[in-house]
Formats: sequence, structure tokens, C-alpha cells
Amino acid sequence: MKLSRSFVTVWVTVPRRPLAVKLSRLAVESGLAACAQISGPLESIYRWQGIVESAKEWRVVLKTRSRLLPKLEALVMAHHPYETPQFVVLPMVGGSAKYVDWLAESTTAAPPRSLRKRS
Repeated sequence: MKLSRSFVTVWVTVPRRPLAVKLSRLAVESGLAACAQISGPLESIYRWQGIVESAKEWRVVLKTRSRLLPKLEALVMAHHPYETPQFVVLPMVGGSAKYVDWLAESTTAAPPRSLRKRS
């Protein structure tokens, strides 16, 4: 076990699976997340503007570095249709040494290949 408070998981819910896939790919391709997991559909019951409502949603769980949270949140907010989307950050206390090392290598926040300059 390798202890590390440098990493977090982020939970985001979206109304459609294609949007979950899009956000996941954008986050991983940009280096803002090492991994994204999509689950759903989920049934969410919530209070919005004083009324209890329900909706089907998909959950995206992103693994990233704490220092990348502002950029990751900006990416999610730029593509999310909700007025107040879920963006919940959970601390990661640690994990297996190989997994934590992989997280570190995979979260570089490098531009996607399609945006890199060619030599």
C-alpha cells in the first residue's frame, strides 16, 4: 500500500450515456484524469427548486490529481447541460504502489494528441 493524498476521485452525473462517454474521453485524452468509469443508468431522486423530481442519469467516476481539479471542473462545466451539475470530490488516501504510480504517470494534463503540434 502506498499512501498518497495527491489523488482524488470525482463523481459527476449526466443525463445521457453519450455525454458520459464524451466527458470521460475528454478528461482522459487531455491528461486531466487517468481513468474514467461509467455506470448507469441510475435513478436519481432529488429536490430541485422546491420540487422532488426523479431522472435517469449516468455516473462518471474520474481518477485524478488534486492539483488538476480546477481544470477538470472547468472541462466538465463547459460540456455539462445542467445548471448545477454534480461535481463531488472524494479523497484517495492511497492504493497499491503500482496503481498510484500509474495514476501519477497518467495525469500529466498534456494536450490531446489531436491538438499537439507536429514536428
